[in-house]
Amino acid sequence: MTENDFWNALAPVPAPPAPIYRLYYDDQGWPLFYSMESVPGNYIEIDYDTWHNPANVRILNGILVRIKTVVVHKLVPGDIGTTCHPQDVAVVVNALGSNTKWSVK
Repeated sequence: MTENDFWNALAPVPAPPAPIYRLYYDDQGWPLFYSMESVPGNYIEIDYDTWHNPANVRILNGILVRIKTVVVHKLVPGDIGTTCHPQDVAVVVNALGSNTKWSVK
């Protein structure tokens, strides 16, 4: 064993290459599956957070686009809620007069 071997043994070990996360998609841009393997097909490389948080996404021109989801709420009359005019839910009134209470279902 030489002195050079000693210093080579103490040299920092290079970091392993970062894993490559792939999102495979069809010709219309809809995701098919996520993989770390290289398989035939269209794919884009994605980061770790996207890999573990697959939301509603689509691929347009090689770019990952998140699809916004719409949440619909329904107003229902009840015993608690915002006091509104009995004929028009858009008009908020005080609780002393005639009113209807509305809340989100």
